[in-house]
Amino acid sequence: MSVWPKDIVTPNAPAAIGPYSQAIQYDGLVYCSGQIALDAETGEVIPGDVVAQTHKCLQNLKAVLVAANSDLDRTLKVTVYLKDLSDFGAVNAVYEEYFGPIYPARACVEAARLPKDVLVEIDCIAALN
Repeated sequence: MSVWPKDIVTPNAPAAIGPYSQAIQYDGLVYCSGQIALDAETGEVIPGDVVAQTHKCLQNLKAVLVAANSDLDRTLKVTVYLKDLSDFGAVNAVYEEYFGPIYPARACVEAARLPKDVLVEIDCIAALN
């Protein structure tokens, strides 16, 4: 039997910059909104290239997952949005540091523009612990 959706909110990840939740927990899964390279305390985009921004996206995503009683190792599906698909290799190198040995299913797309003009945004669906 399903349980009504639960809004996940944590101060350890950036607050939503629009009318959406950091994540929604429902029926044994957590659906995380896209995370960009924002500092949770300042709300500002961190300085750096796509490598630094990818690390920050994944750190923010992990914070949301932990708040939902999950973690990156419970991730089932990831979507990566890149400003420039030529950054695919650099993002993959960082991605491998956070996921594995069984990698989640994934899509990666190039987007014309991302929020706050960041270089990468990442969302996911994960199982609860």
